[in-house]
Amino acid sequence: MTPEQSKSDCIFCKIIGGEIASNIIYRDKDVVIFPDINPVAPVHLLVVPIKHIASLADMEESDAALVGKMVAAANKVAREQGLFKNGYRLTVNCGAYAGQVVWHLHMHLMGGRPLKWEN
Repeated sequence: MTPEQSKSDCIFCKIIGGEIASNIIYRDKDVVIFPDINPVAPVHLLVVPIKHIASLADMEESDAALVGKMVAAANKVAREQGLFKNGYRLTVNCGAYAGQVVWHLHMHLMGGRPLKWEN
């Protein structure tokens, strides 16, 4: 998906809406968390707002609380997944040069092994 495509084409919107099956780890009225289909760590989950926002750069000021809810949900799930003791990474890729491939704001929650920066 590219930034120009509509949310009706968005794979994350389809997962949120139940059109595409996924193992939902967490869901509340604002946030959904499910496994990444291409994990790079033993635990690699995606923290996704239910509201479609193409990227971090497309956020409105009124969306700031939503990002806080995403972090809070990630922390809750990180604790449930046993990641608190050794640590975990919470990453947002913003734009193509940063590695964003799905144009729906999301955070990667990764842990379960020592993590390094690849580049």
